[in-house]
Amino acid sequence: MEYRDKLVLAPMVRVGTLPFRLLAAEYGADITYGEEIIDHKFLKCERVVNESLGTTDFVEKGTDSVVFRTCPQERGRVVFQMGTSHAVRALKAAEIVCHDVAAIDINMGCPKSFSLSGGMGAALLSKPELIHDILTTLRRNLDTTVTCKIRLLNTPKDTVELARRIEKTGVPALAVHGRKIKDRPRDPAKWDEIADVVSALSIPVIANGDVFEYEDFKRIKDATGAASVMVARGAMWNASIFCAKGKTPWEEVKREYVRKSILWDNDIKSTKHTLKEMIMHYSCLELPEGKGVIKCDNSADIARLNGEEDYYNFVVSKRK
Repeated sequence: MEYRDKLVLAPMVRVGTLPFRLLAAEYGADITYGEEIIDHKFLKCERVVNESLGTTDFVEKGTDSVVFRTCPQERGRVVFQMGTSHAVRALKAAEIVCHDVAAIDINMGCPKSFSLSGGMGAALLSKPELIHDILTTLRRNLDTTVTCKIRLLNTPKDTVELARRIEKTGVPALAVHGRKIKDRPRDPAKWDEIADVVSALSIPVIANGDVFEYEDFKRIKDATGAASVMVARGAMWNASIFCAKGKTPWEEVKREYVRKSILWDNDIKSTKHTLKEMIMHYSCLELPEGKGVIKCDNSADIARLNGEEDYYNFVVSKRK
């Protein structure tokens, strides 16, 4: 994996599944992160080749639940992001998927209570020894690229110190979200503190935070000196943010997402969540379209709501 001058799709829960990753890549994303998956859950999965879809699925044993789905088209750019608090457990989980992805990334930035209570995500920021143990264990035992994503600590000095310790583990890049644990999405990202990290490291830093237009990719790179840029909400609302020619109208992007969700048999909860996020940003869930998405029970309902019944029927017929 090359980490310089890349446009990166951030990991987003219930959004970063296969259809959305492929959509972002079509619009110009160079690297696409999947949603965070917890090691405990992934250890319950088995690898299944889905010949009907042309995908590789990681399915929870004894169920039909697809925890992670990927395909050959994204093999060179997809990043599997894992939530973990234990080096050996992380390695066992990574060994299941490492040959089907371009890189393994450890989530060290999630501030949600679920992650913190489990000692994962941002809880790791205060445990540099455990961070070292996890990253070195993975790097020592895997041929696949290993990285991590952090957020800012309480002081710039603390962030830089941790970043330097992470660099010493031998990871080829570090993603930094320019907010602290207590910060909310509405709080401005602290690009200056990302710049402090960039100045202290020799490896590429991927800057993340407050990228909402294509022009922001250059703005944050100029402000921070970062090698690459990662975008989350800006891409979730309109995946064409990655396109240098300008954004495609969100209704067209939404329709293409619906078609990809049908084609790749995306989990209905994921599809509904992503559509609702788009609609809430550009419109309103209380309008007929929003209410319609909420009422959908399956992909056929989503297809009907978006005028894609013929496409749905065609895709389904090809699978039989």
